[in-house]
Amino acid sequence: MRVTGVSPESGWTGLTVRTALTNPSTRPGLSLPGRVTVTAGPVDVPVLHVRLGLVTTAEPDDPSAPRRLVQFHEASLTGAFVLRAGRGRTMPFQFPVPWETPVTIFGGVPLLSLRMALRTEVAIEPRLDQGAMVPVFVHPLPTQAHVLAALDTLGFTMRQAGLVDARLPGVEQTLPLHQRLGYWAAPLYAGPMTELELIFVANSAGLEVILWLDRRLALAGVTHQSISRFRVWHQGADRRDWVSTVDGWLRHAINRHAATAAHSDWSAQVTESAHVSRPPDDPVPPGFGLGGTAGGGAGVGGGGGDGT
Repeated sequence: MRVTGVSPESGWTGLTVRTALTNPSTRPGLSLPGRVTVTAGPVDVPVLHVRLGLVTTAEPDDPSAPRRLVQFHEASLTGAFVLRAGRGRTMPFQFPVPWETPVTIFGGVPLLSLRMALRTEVAIEPRLDQGAMVPVFVHPLPTQAHVLAALDTLGFTMRQAGLVDARLPGVEQTLPLHQRLGYWAAPLYAGPMTELELIFVANSAGLEVILWLDRRLALAGVTHQSISRFRVWHQGADRRDWVSTVDGWLRHAINRHAATAAHSDWSAQVTESAHVSRPPDDPVPPGFGLGGTAGGGAGVGGGGGDGT
């Protein structure tokens, strides 16, 4: 599959920029293969540089500000050259996709409104850039896919997917933004939490998973948030029981912050696993599940098992 983006002709140079991706589907840690072709019009065009960048729409750290287009990763394709009138130049590339690149596709389906593109920037003079954009589809790493599938198995429902143009405090990152996936709590966890936010921070060795639990009691005017982080390695991911792993992370995160909310009469620890090995159509017996709730102050801290 080849996807091509073509820029409009520059008014005074007649330059056109065509960017073609051999395969627009990728995943973090891989490379996007393709080529850029620039063609001059009736006059010579002095090109200062050609750069490639990944762009997406992200929310600023201030939730009241509007979303904006952000270029969060770029690479230089070539330096200065002169493109003669009527001539063209083709430049092949292998654009590296950072390990922390947000995921936009899961199971072949776009994650709600998330979109991403590769932009070609051809600088003709300091104040004039020719840009051609082509869509890019980022599939999850195997470890990320296992976590997403486990949450689905446990009964969580995704309610939103967004990008925040800010770094996470206390977390080692290379990109200036991060992705947040919001879920409605699964029925068996509906006491300890109301909503769950999932954040991935990946590198070549493994995956850091940040779970942001939110418990809201609208009538009582009470809200408790807690953050826990866990780490798992890419190696051996296919041999892991991911449903049990993610369920263990959730129970640890809830129990870890239960003491902080001990003054609340609706606080309780989780005493048994929320994962039950039964067919989906087998109803949950009355009274079974997770009683009470748990919460705590929002502070990034350690985890259990594979957590840090």
